[in-house]
Amino acid sequence: MAKIVTFGEVMIRLQPYNYERFVQADHLEFTFGGGEANVAVSLANYGQDVAFVTKLPAHAIGQAAVNSLRRYGVDTSKIVRGGDRVGIYFNEKGASQRPSVCIYDRAHSAIQEARPEDFDWNAIFEGVEWFHFTGITPALGANVVEICRQACKAAKAKGIKISCDLNYRGKLWTRDEARAAMTDLCQYVDVCISNEEDAKDVFGIEAEATDITAGELNKEGYKSVAKQLADKFGFEKVAITLRESKSAFDNDWSAMLYDAASGEYCFSKLYHLHIIDRIGGGDSFGGGLIYAILSGKSTQDAVEFAVAASALKHSVEGDYNFATIAEVEKLAGGDASGRVQR
Repeated sequence: MAKIVTFGEVMIRLQPYNYERFVQADHLEFTFGGGEANVAVSLANYGQDVAFVTKLPAHAIGQAAVNSLRRYGVDTSKIVRGGDRVGIYFNEKGASQRPSVCIYDRAHSAIQEARPEDFDWNAIFEGVEWFHFTGITPALGANVVEICRQACKAAKAKGIKISCDLNYRGKLWTRDEARAAMTDLCQYVDVCISNEEDAKDVFGIEAEATDITAGELNKEGYKSVAKQLADKFGFEKVAITLRESKSAFDNDWSAMLYDAASGEYCFSKLYHLHIIDRIGGGDSFGGGLIYAILSGKSTQDAVEFAVAASALKHSVEGDYNFATIAEVEKLAGGDASGRVQR
């Protein structure tokens, strides 16, 4: 079994009950989530040996965040304790033609104010085979860009495979800031995960004949996007998730995986999703892809597993995905009936 490390920020998620607007809510649901933490929970759920690395305050709320990960089998022993606050994001779930809204309150969180010397990457990476981070984490500040850089350098020196989900967040940094930081960090990355927007927003690489707002994607154009990304950075694999948004409830969901060594482009089957919770959908894809690659699945089978895992996540409340390997493989194999299991 491979040892995996993910690094990022775990946050408090505060959300009105059901589909209420922020302005009408008088109660908020309290849970935890965050890109790399979500990936770690998926991998732990698949039976993988995975540790999540971050910095959290030593007080009770910080401990609650640690406990939320430990509950699902994630190794929390590498988490640094210190700082004053846990970042928060407020989520208002969209419905029908009304989109979801996320509002961040993460300034001065423990991880945002972390210093490079807080993390001993040589010790953290002892016996590790895979390291994962996202573009959200370096967006927290120049100090966190440096922490990510040191992590990537240490991982590369140990021969550890590195994956990165570009995950551009315009509320956290500008496109120019993202391009400068991610151009530097991506030189260390082996497996890149993107969506129909990230490659354009971060690197200016765009698929032709695509209108994501109208829900129209030209899948063939993403072959060019994947190859350009691989050629630019030397990625071994590039995965691109493809979302055709019909409404906040209804999306078509698929993905493509490009293997640079073989020149193989594999598209998954298309799922028609009726969404319960979209947050964490991309992270569940990342967790599924890492598991599939480490399990030795073929390019086609890997993208099918990752997309099926993510399709199931869209049916689960909260950031974390709780689908089992058996459930994912059943869906990937073609059983999308949703019939009662007895």
